[in-house]
Amino acid sequence: MSTTQQVVIHQVNSAQGYKVFVDFPHTLYDGDPNYVPELHIAIREILNPKKNPFFKHSKASFFLAKLDGNIVGRIAAIRNNNYNKYHKCNVGFFGFFDVIDNHSIAKSLLDKAIDWCKQEGLDAVLGPTNLTTNDTSGILVDGYDKPPIVQMTYNKPYYDNLVKQCGFVKEMDLFAYWLPTNSVNDKSLRLSKRIQERLAKRGISFRNINVKNFKKEVATIKNVYSRAWENNWGFVPPTSEEFDHIAEGLKLVVDPKFGFVAEQNGEMIGFALGLPDINEILINNKRGRLFPTGLFKLLLRKSKVKKVRIILLGVVEEHRRAGIEAVFFGNFIQAAKENGLLGGEASWVLDSNEMMKAAAEKMNGEKYKTYRIYRYDIK
Repeated sequence: MSTTQQVVIHQVNSAQGYKVFVDFPHTLYDGDPNYVPELHIAIREILNPKKNPFFKHSKASFFLAKLDGNIVGRIAAIRNNNYNKYHKCNVGFFGFFDVIDNHSIAKSLLDKAIDWCKQEGLDAVLGPTNLTTNDTSGILVDGYDKPPIVQMTYNKPYYDNLVKQCGFVKEMDLFAYWLPTNSVNDKSLRLSKRIQERLAKRGISFRNINVKNFKKEVATIKNVYSRAWENNWGFVPPTSEEFDHIAEGLKLVVDPKFGFVAEQNGEMIGFALGLPDINEILINNKRGRLFPTGLFKLLLRKSKVKKVRIILLGVVEEHRRAGIEAVFFGNFIQAAKENGLLGGEASWVLDSNEMMKAAAEKMNGEKYKTYRIYRYDIK
């Protein structure tokens, strides 16, 4: 009997099935020193229609591949109605794609996602996104020698070939830049300070994010976020409820030392957020469980991590190219120096975003990881 005939793909529809779906990567990457598990409780919440606001406007189904009684792969098939409405298109997505190094099994999983999207009347399949482009996205295609930083994906090198062999082609590359504290371009830091002084004459000032008044800060950032990213490839503005849900998930991790706001005469016109790399802690917890003591360890050790991820950096369109982005980068580097960090990762940066790529490179940033979104046109 061929491998293809032995593969069984079944939809997840029980609590035990979801547990297996979440835990499969732990088995797949067992013994891999660079694997960092995503938090079990966080992924279960993402998949739960009662807790994730995504399911109020869109839908997804989750599938497991079984071979000779063993779980050998997983995938999600996704219809994001808000994405299609915003971009005036008719595409589906695949996500949560993990599989052993086997073409037939990978094809069975991807075919299941394609068939599901076809039944939904969709014209193409993009991915991976977990579940949206505001969540973790992309397959790692370059930079396997280091663990992923917080909320970035990780996979084995064979994924790229498997996906391409199944007829998917590159849609967009997403870059991660490493900015080491000890070799950052000091000239750029001095320039950042001069730009900040110049902007002050135009009524533009900078401050740290106020976590003591978190809800009010989030409400203001919500508006700026949609305006700052509205023309980016793949962007879809989260609903108000989705944005609050994302913000609440980040609340325990956010460190105000690495969150910055730009204002003009008291009105927010840009913001930047860096997250402490809690993966430095989670890498030692290979099953992704926090309880009973893991949560306390996470909170206690958060201030001792040595890296930060610049996860968001945006300025409303009418104030771009004024140097605000350079000041944000300078503030991140200065905060990293003052707090003894090794450096920071700026990610992800779209291959098409020439301005952000240039800003990272001017700081002596090294493009050290590449992630990829793929596309399959349904015939």
